[in-house]
Amino acid sequence: MKYVLFSIVSFLVVFPIITNCAVFSGKNSQQVQAENDQIEREQGQIEQKKQKPDKVYKGSAPGYRGPIYVQIRLSGGIISEITVDSDEDRLVGGAAMEELIEIVTELNSTDVDVISGATMTSKGFLEAVRNAIMSYE
Repeated sequence: MKYVLFSIVSFLVVFPIITNCAVFSGKNSQQVQAENDQIEREQGQIEQKKQKPDKVYKGSAPGYRGPIYVQIRLSGGIISEITVDSDEDRLVGGAAMEELIEIVTELNSTDVDVISGATMTSKGFLEAVRNAIMSYE
């Protein structure tokens, strides 16, 4: 009895691995192929962006005390440097932007939380960076 139970459990574990889990994922082969094609297209787009030369892109957006202007340097599609020009308060808004520069550069993404106490400045900074990135794409 233990042997039969072991055989059934082994089959249920090994079969999905062998069949690439397509049978148990509820997807048919066309859906799996479409997803694979999409991934290949996205990888191709990433490779094209990596081949673009290093360049500085500019963006702006409204902040708490006026417009926030940013310049971002993209190296192979990755944010390597961000500089900011704004009239934001150095103790609150400026400190928030310095922290956001580190986070955005480290994560290579603007999909981050805003800094508490400097919400409008944070939103303006992130929007300015997004606008600069849009000019890259």
